[in-house]
Amino acid sequence: MNGDGRESEGGEEEVRGARRIPGPRGAADDLDLESVPLPPMPPPGSAAPAGSVPEQSVPEPPEAPEALMTSVPDLPHRVLKALLGAWALSACSAEETAAVEEHLTSCAPCADEALRLRDAVGLLHTDGSLDLDPTLRSRVMDGCLGRRPARIPVPEWAAPYDAETARLDALLRDIGDSEWHAPVRLRWFEEEREVSRRTTVAGVIGHLMAVDGLLSAALGLDDPLGGGGEAPLDPTERTERYWSSTHRPPTRAVREPWRAQSHELIRTASFAGRNVAEASVSYGAFALPLQDALLDRAFECWVHGGDIADAVDYPYEAPSAAHLHRMIDLAARLLPAAVAGRRRSGLAGPAKDLVTAGAPGRSVHLEIEGHGGGDWYIALDSPAAVGSPERAVAQVALDGVEFCRLAAGHISPVEAAAGQEGDREAIRDVLFAAASLSRL
Repeated sequence: MNGDGRESEGGEEEVRGARRIPGPRGAADDLDLESVPLPPMPPPGSAAPAGSVPEQSVPEPPEAPEALMTSVPDLPHRVLKALLGAWALSACSAEETAAVEEHLTSCAPCADEALRLRDAVGLLHTDGSLDLDPTLRSRVMDGCLGRRPARIPVPEWAAPYDAETARLDALLRDIGDSEWHAPVRLRWFEEEREVSRRTTVAGVIGHLMAVDGLLSAALGLDDPLGGGGEAPLDPTERTERYWSSTHRPPTRAVREPWRAQSHELIRTASFAGRNVAEASVSYGAFALPLQDALLDRAFECWVHGGDIADAVDYPYEAPSAAHLHRMIDLAARLLPAAVAGRRRSGLAGPAKDLVTAGAPGRSVHLEIEGHGGGDWYIALDSPAAVGSPERAVAQVALDGVEFCRLAAGHISPVEAAAGQEGDREAIRDVLFAAASLSRL
């Protein structure tokens, strides 16, 4: 309103306190206002005389920051308590945040609840994986045993089997019910060709349990197939019998009996110690000492754990370097007999320099690089001969994990070797013999 009671052209803007957008600077801005005489002020309540100089506009002081002008709303206790969750997530408005924080200074129960909620929010990080590290059990056990050694420790020769069954069990614990029916293709080599068999995640665990029964029988434990001496000893026959005896597709229910069986094997081996390390375990066509059989089962557990991990898109690392080295060593010790077996089948070259048992014979230098690596000399002409660097006729270099994949039948001999030098026939015989170690 103007002094005469009429609304000005500025309307609502004049009523709000003459907040005006400053116009361009004019010549009058340069005048010295102190030198300009002002007319006398009219008495209070009187109207300004006509033609008088209008009152000079006085600029308002700058506005206070918005945060300082925020008023704290007066909210009831029940509303403030309901806002604690949003406050902990920083999801309240500025007015609500101020009201809640003022309330927390005077209400002890709400302050305690607010602290608990803030601690819970700190756990809600989505940038990290929720999957447990597969090596967690081994690291925890190592830490515990380092502080207080077990009264009956797991033998060193059984440690790889203990570690690999624990890693596979961690994978199985994390997968969902539907993933137990995910398709898995098991691969291996027969003679000079790759063969495969389709099954499921649950079928793979049944296969491991059936073959582990060979060790259970050797230790006098219950065989999952039953039948005692009537059960076939060949791993393939045992697997086929197990798969055919299940009337329904196996589910995650197979995990517990497999887990109990592996724990019983480890416990029995730990109590017996060296007394059973050399006990013979028959695989049908050949036999292994129990300590080598457990190492063989650790290798199979890792390989098939990788097959399952690929089927369910799960990360799965190689064994520790020490355990992988022992697995490679077992395969290297089996290679001379594998070469001789292929020679009897007409699949390998003839022996060229037979020597007496225990004497150095023609050899291939197997150089394993990287994780679990080392050097081995593979006797070519007789399993009874001794590999020797002085009698080496060829050298082949492979990565440690790639060599194990070759021995598992997961890659072909042609694509396995990283480097070859020397007698090509000898190298071929060793690589194909390594692939022939694989089986269902």
